[in-house]
Amino acid sequence: MRSVLNKKVADILFEIADLLELKGVQFKPRAYRRAAQNINNFSEDITIFYENENLEDIEGVGKSIALKIKEIIETGSLKYLKELRQEFPQGLQEMMDIQGLGPKSLMKLYNELNIQNIDELEKAAKNQKIRSIEGFGEKSEENILKNIEMYKKYQERFLLGDILPIAENIEKKLANLKEVKRIDLAGSIRRKKETIGDVDILIISPNPNKVMDFFTELEEAKRVVSKGHTRSTIITVENLQVDLRVVEKESYGSALQYFTGSKEHNIKLRSIALKKNWKLSEYGLIDKDLTETIASENEADIYKALGLDYIEPELREDRGEIEAAQEGKLPTLIKLDDIKGDLHMHTKWSEGSNTIEEMAQAAKEIGYQYIAICDHAETLQVASGLSSKEIREQMNEIDEINKKVEGITILSGIEANIDAEGKLDVKNEVLKDLDIVVASIHSGFKNSEEIMTTRILNAMHNDYVNIIGHPTGRLLNKREPYEVNLSKIFETAADLGIFLELNAFPDRLDLSDVNCRAAKDNDILITINTDSHHKDHLRYMKYGIATARRGWLEKKDVANTLILKELKKLL
Repeated sequence: MRSVLNKKVADILFEIADLLELKGVQFKPRAYRRAAQNINNFSEDITIFYENENLEDIEGVGKSIALKIKEIIETGSLKYLKELRQEFPQGLQEMMDIQGLGPKSLMKLYNELNIQNIDELEKAAKNQKIRSIEGFGEKSEENILKNIEMYKKYQERFLLGDILPIAENIEKKLANLKEVKRIDLAGSIRRKKETIGDVDILIISPNPNKVMDFFTELEEAKRVVSKGHTRSTIITVENLQVDLRVVEKESYGSALQYFTGSKEHNIKLRSIALKKNWKLSEYGLIDKDLTETIASENEADIYKALGLDYIEPELREDRGEIEAAQEGKLPTLIKLDDIKGDLHMHTKWSEGSNTIEEMAQAAKEIGYQYIAICDHAETLQVASGLSSKEIREQMNEIDEINKKVEGITILSGIEANIDAEGKLDVKNEVLKDLDIVVASIHSGFKNSEEIMTTRILNAMHNDYVNIIGHPTGRLLNKREPYEVNLSKIFETAADLGIFLELNAFPDRLDLSDVNCRAAKDNDILITINTDSHHKDHLRYMKYGIATARRGWLEKKDVANTLILKELKKLL
C-alpha cells in the first residue's frame, strides 16, 4: 500500500507533466510522468529514500525531479508547480481528461474561443461554435459532447485497483484496535466490482466510540461528514466516501449479507424467504409466524436456511448464481494461489521500468514458476518498440538469465501490434522462435465493428499467435471498448486454440467479467496477465483474479494455472 505522501508527490508530478504538455514542451512531460508512475506504484514509503538522501535511486528520478520531491516533502508544496498553474486557467487542465482532446487541440480552443473549462467546452459544442475551427468539424463536436458525458459519468466511480488498497489499509488499521472484535469490507468492494462508488466497512465492537474517534482522525480522512455512536462517514483525500457501521454480534451475518449486495441478488433472496413466510433483512432471517430468528449471526447459515449453497460475494449479481446454488452447480472459483506464472509483462527493453532479471526475481518471490517477457514491437514507437534485431538480442539475454536465476523460467515473447489489416509488426521468421506471442490492437479504435473484428480474426490466423491481448481495448473511466463482434472472436479462438487475455492492469480488466463468462461458455482458455510495466505491478494479478471470479472462471478455465510442462504442451 503506497503512503499518502507517495500519492501526493506522484499527483504533483503528474500535474506538472500535464501543464508542460499544455505549454507544448517536448520530452519533459514524459520524464515527469514516468517518475510519477513509479512513485505511485511504490510499495515503499518515499520518505525512506528522502531520509537516506537517495531519491535519485528511484527509477525515473533525476537530479532536477529529486530536488522538487525534496521541496514537496519539506514544505508540503512546490513553487515550480504554482508558477506553472499561473500560466493557464485551472479548468484547462481538467479538460485534458476528456477523451480525444490532446494538449494542442485544447490550446487551439483556448486561444480561438477562450474556452477555459468543461462547462464552456460543452456549451460551445452545443452551440456549434467548434466546427468552424481548423482541424475540427461537425463530427468533432458530436464526439466532444459524447466524451464529456462519459467523463461526467466516470467521475462518480473509482477503479477497484485504486480503491481496494486504500480500503484494505483502513481495514487493517481498524482491525489492530483492541476494541474491534470483527471487521469486514462490504458493498461493491467486497464483490470486487471493477469500479467502486463508495466503501462500506462493518465491525463488531463493545466500545464503538473509541473506534469512531480513531476512524474520523485517520490520516486518510480529508473531511468528516458525520460521526455517531454506530455509524460515521469520512471523505478521503481521493474524494472517496467511506462508511463505518457498528453491528451487533447476533445480527452480523445478516448485516454482512445485506450490505454486500447486490440489490438484485438481495431482492431474489428476499423473494425466496417470502415464499417460506420468512422475512430477510439486515437484522436476520426471521419466521414471520413464529417471530423467531432462523439465522442471523453467520452469513453462510442464511444461505443454507434458504436452501442454497454458499454463494461467494463476487457472484452476487443475479446472473444465475442463485439458481446454480439451488441445484448445487456453483463453480469452484479460481484463487490467486492457483496462478503459476504471468505471461505478459514489459521491461526496460521497451517502456518498462525494470530489467528482465529484476522482473524474474520479483516473480520468483511471489512463487511463480515462470514468466513471459512480452515487450512492445517495432511500430509502437511511443512505447520504444523492439526491432527484429533487438528481439533476437533480448532472446539471447533471456537465455543467459535463465542460466543464472534458479527457481523460475523466463519465456521469451513479444506483444506484437495488430495493424489496420490484421497483420503483425513482427516477421514470422522471428515469431516462430519465441515462446509466447501476444497480439494486441493499439490504434484505430474508432473503426467499425466489421473492421475491428476482421483485424483480430486475421491476427488469430497467424500460426504463431498464442494470446489476444486486452481484447476489447477498453480503459476504465477513460475509454469505452472498441466495437468488436466477440461471438466471432470466441468462435475462432475455440477453433484455433487461441487464448484470450484477461488483462489485470487496474484500468483495463479486459476481458470484463461478463465476457469472461461468455468465453468460458465457449470453451476458451483465458490467460490472466498483469501487463506489468514495473515489478510492483505484478501484484495487480489479484484484480485479474477478482474479475475472473466474477466471471465464474475456475482453475481449469485459465491457462496459466498450469505447471510449465503442461503449458508448453498447449503452446
